[in-house]
Amino acid sequence: MPELPEVETVKRTLQELTGGKAIRDVEVNWPKMIKKPDDVQAFNQLVCGQTIHRIGRRGKFLLFHLDDYVLVSHLRMEGKYEMAGAEAPDKHTHVRFYFTDGTELRYKDVRKFGTMHLFEKGRQEQELPLRQLGPEPFEDKQFTGAYLYRRLRKTTRDIKTVLLDQREIAGLGNIYVDEALFQAGIRPDARAQGLSQKRVNLLRRRITETMERAVEKGGSSVRSYVNGNGETGYFQLELNVYGRNGEPCRHCGTPVEKNITAGRGTHYCPGCQRR
Repeated sequence: MPELPEVETVKRTLQELTGGKAIRDVEVNWPKMIKKPDDVQAFNQLVCGQTIHRIGRRGKFLLFHLDDYVLVSHLRMEGKYEMAGAEAPDKHTHVRFYFTDGTELRYKDVRKFGTMHLFEKGRQEQELPLRQLGPEPFEDKQFTGAYLYRRLRKTTRDIKTVLLDQREIAGLGNIYVDEALFQAGIRPDARAQGLSQKRVNLLRRRITETMERAVEKGGSSVRSYVNGNGETGYFQLELNVYGRNGEPCRHCGTPVEKNITAGRGTHYCPGCQRR
């Protein structure tokens, strides 16, 4: 958390808030977040004087497209961006971008797990962490039923493990994997290799539909997620299984169950998702 829908929502918000702004200075209070270059002073020198032309996204990564560079930012578990108000920065503010118009963008992260990589423009997709990402489940023509079926036939893993693998599909996380599998009527621990082409085609559609609906609702605020304006998402109000352990299924009334699959807390309906 945040997953693709939340990052997409943050991207759209940041585009409105920072598009066209020139960076005057950068203050980094937690140097470990800056992964490339691994020297904070060098990072500052390269970024200062650059203008943010647009904000992009690849999987769960935000891409700040500057004049000469692309800043790749991963929010991880608790990262968030916000435009500074009159209040002083708190102890969780680790990176501050000062703009020439007097405004300021702050990166806050309670757990300090977030990362930032700075690449020369055009090289970001050729290097880690973006190089290893699979196709997008949202607005990507490469993500087809045929692609997904080919990938699933090559593995002995369970379906949830495969869907969480960013090398297979970029951007899916625990919440939306559980929801898409519910919509497709597939148990999370089902062997991926054993799914029929017809069932895989259905799963591909349900993944895309779930992503589109979640983006439309601004993502799911099940923990601390807010967009760049400090606003929460609303898709959590439509969740069918995630976080509803013991509650009746909205479709068949069977109590939702929770177990551990792929090392993650996993929610499913034993009535709608049968073996």
